[in-house]
Amino acid sequence: MTNTAPAPAASPRVVLLDIDGTLVTYDLILPASAAAAVREARASGHRVYLCTGRSRAEIYPHLWDLGVDGLIGGNGSYIEDAGQVVQHQVMAPEVVAEAVGWLDAEDLGYYLECNSGLYGSPQLLERAAAAIGRPGAEGERFVADAFPDLLPLADDLPDDVNKISFALRPGLDVDALAVRFAGRAGVDTWSATGAGPEFGEFGQLGVHKGAAIITLAAHLGVPVGEMIGVGDARSDLEMIAVCGIGVAMGNAPDDVKAAADLVTDRVEEDGLARAFRRLGLIVST
Repeated sequence: MTNTAPAPAASPRVVLLDIDGTLVTYDLILPASAAAAVREARASGHRVYLCTGRSRAEIYPHLWDLGVDGLIGGNGSYIEDAGQVVQHQVMAPEVVAEAVGWLDAEDLGYYLECNSGLYGSPQLLERAAAAIGRPGAEGERFVADAFPDLLPLADDLPDDVNKISFALRPGLDVDALAVRFAGRAGVDTWSATGAGPEFGEFGQLGVHKGAAIITLAAHLGVPVGEMIGVGDARSDLEMIAVCGIGVAMGNAPDDVKAAADLVTDRVEEDGLARAFRRLGLIVST
């Protein structure tokens, strides 16, 4: 599914790619067409950066092996270009401690998203499997496979927390939680399946993909208006808004599609490669 495409790229561009639901499917499969498209775009002189809610510890080798130029991680809290750390903003320790205290009191499964690793609570696999509608051993194995390097949470909390995610349960009042942490942390929800919110999130105020892209553009000396952003979720709206060309995947919700300059096909239907072709980033994939 496509709408009228912007003019093809006449010169090298900087492309920002969300990961889940954009580069990989919600079953964590990297389509061969997407991998080939990224590699061809890079070979043609375009720069490609991952722009994701994942922290650096969740950027596994098969993603770096695509040859990407760098990373915007933690929904904008971390920026890396060609191995150089451009920015890393972390949550205040006292906010992390209060959030963890609340999560423990509510007996929720959660994990701290850090560049040094992902640190999970003892209940995380069980609670996360239930939240995504796959309770039981099979669902827990799926979650464990999604977090292959998950570390146990220790009493001494890490000092490089980008954000905190937790499995939602029926009846949990996220709005009341947002009021409790107002002025200290943002509280939002996100989906691991694309079907609806299954997780809550503590994030940093004023931190989002759009702000990080502006910082990266200044670092690179590239006008934001010449950048291309591709995503599929509400967390990608700021990216789509600031980039000169915003692309929504066919699996994106309607409000994300409405904000985009181009709507491509679903991630599992070669949507990324088709968008790259329509934008003139590649010719053969």
